[in-house]
Amino acid sequence: MKFSKMHGIGNDYIYVNCFEETVDEPEKVSVIVSDRHKGIGSDGLVLIMPSDKADFRMRIFNADGSEAMMCGNATRCIGKYVYDMGLTDKTDITLETNSGIKYLRLFLRDNKVSLVQVDMGKAVLKPAEIPVKSSLDRFINQPVEINGKTYNMTCVSMGNPHAVIFTDGIDGLDLEKIGPSFENHEIFPNRVNTEFAEVIDDHTLKMRVWERGSGETFACGTGTCATVVAAVLNGICRHDEEILVHLRGGDLRITYKSDGTVMMTGEAEYICEGTVSDEFINEKKEYVICRS
Repeated sequence: MKFSKMHGIGNDYIYVNCFEETVDEPEKVSVIVSDRHKGIGSDGLVLIMPSDKADFRMRIFNADGSEAMMCGNATRCIGKYVYDMGLTDKTDITLETNSGIKYLRLFLRDNKVSLVQVDMGKAVLKPAEIPVKSSLDRFINQPVEINGKTYNMTCVSMGNPHAVIFTDGIDGLDLEKIGPSFENHEIFPNRVNTEFAEVIDDHTLKMRVWERGSGETFACGTGTCATVVAAVLNGICRHDEEILVHLRGGDLRITYKSDGTVMMTGEAEYICEGTVSDEFINEKKEYVICRS
């Protein structure tokens, strides 16, 4: 299986061109290739596929084999991949995801993609659609007890569920310890991605993220979008103004528009290309148990 490894501000995935390759049991393959000691090492597996609804289709699998609805950083990487590899000559492309069609604008430097802007669609705020168990119309700055401590939480879906907590001192948080308790809390039927955000000023935030199925990652595009949405809903930031968000892997610029649409702009980079043998994958498959 030929692959490319790419990252969007540190959120690294294995990308497979399924115009040329076939990936059987991608849930198991994702677990195998994502292993950072016995595989290639990544936050998961992304398949770039044909689509009858858009220019391209994306399927994305977390490191534990669970399939994700959407990933903003992977979306930007796909934009760079399909243009730089000659799969398209368009700089405005559409991408089918499990959470709908996304619209990408590619910005070029020396005929290569240097930045990608993604129209992430509208933020979902109704608890039943996120989903989060609540009788409220919106889940904004609500107290939730985790391991005996109360956190004020704002929940948003950007095609996948996010819980955002604004707090100081995020660099000192032990996410390996507390992250799973958020991810698997009983109020989240499908588990949840959790963002811990620190306010620098009304145009600048700092964020760490615990991703369901992958643990702490250097960046999360949908999570960054959800954090800016939450910041606006809590009166920290304002609609229609670009917000700079610092993540462990780099920076993203997010605008939450008055019509509810979220725009994300950031970089995407290649790491390497290679081939993993079919024998290696098939030998490992029988031992892999994936989370449903």
